[in-house]
Amino acid sequence: MESNTNTPNAFKTPRKPEKMKSPGSAPGTPVTIPASPFMKKLGCGTGVNVYLMSRNGKFHSPWAIKKINSKCTTSQKNIYQRRLCNEAKILKDLQHPNVVGFRAFTTSKDGSKCLAMEYGGEQSLNDLIEKRRESGLQAFPVDVVENVALHVARGLKYLHNEKKLLHGDMKSCNVVIKGDFETIKICDVGVSLRLDENMQVSDPKAHYIGTEPWKPKEALEGGVITDKADIFAYGLTLWEMMTLSVPHLEMLDSECDDDDDSFDEDDFDEDAYYECLGTRPALDSDTLGGAYQKMVELFCLCTEEDPRKRPSASDIVQALESNL
Repeated sequence: MESNTNTPNAFKTPRKPEKMKSPGSAPGTPVTIPASPFMKKLGCGTGVNVYLMSRNGKFHSPWAIKKINSKCTTSQKNIYQRRLCNEAKILKDLQHPNVVGFRAFTTSKDGSKCLAMEYGGEQSLNDLIEKRRESGLQAFPVDVVENVALHVARGLKYLHNEKKLLHGDMKSCNVVIKGDFETIKICDVGVSLRLDENMQVSDPKAHYIGTEPWKPKEALEGGVITDKADIFAYGLTLWEMMTLSVPHLEMLDSECDDDDDSFDEDDFDEDAYYECLGTRPALDSDTLGGAYQKMVELFCLCTEEDPRKRPSASDIVQALESNL
């Protein structure tokens, strides 16, 4: 989920609010979903927008509402609606403190889908990384990195071991944070893939989507996809917190003049970028200092190119919890 807090200055008169039933409501009790312009926009993703829906009543916590972006073409809408339907189906079966929960699902009058979810937090981990970088700060404090590492690993352990699901797009954008890291939850399970008893993707025709800079070598080269694909991307998510950068794009920072903030496409070495994909990006552990040693070691283990050498989510949780 990528942050976007801009409020449109003008909008068309909205249609009547959409209605759907809450899983916790009495039968026949409708839940009114306001038109998009009347909800705060939390962020956007590929083909979707996410809004904050306030709910009346002292004990009614807000919901996050995911809708298809109206600006998408018809063919795009069809793709994203299928993904949203898949996400709703998967999310409905999940219940874990480190995974955003399902609340309701409906079809709007124009045929587009609307997924109501637990409100996981004000910002994604990526939002916080960007804000920290723009403020001229360095890596997150080690205790924050360790806290995120543990809670995300717990969420992945639940998905992999209990639900036999590969998240399929692990990255900082898909981790939502409430307050000062009061809660940490994995979101966006719309491209998840089923795992078999051997932790391999069960459907031979299934396609690992992911996001390019976080993809492991086996996904880039058409290899066997297992739970360890999530672990590689998880390792890069920890790397993001320690470098405040996007994997494999940090080369731009080192190749450009520090005093020149402009970007020229000619400065980008596309061949070098693609050659780096699926490998472990550099990490200056000396600059980080000894306090980060365990997180650096975990990052290195998770980003082994051979998936068999990467730890499982269960291994990671056990190791991190032993240090509590």
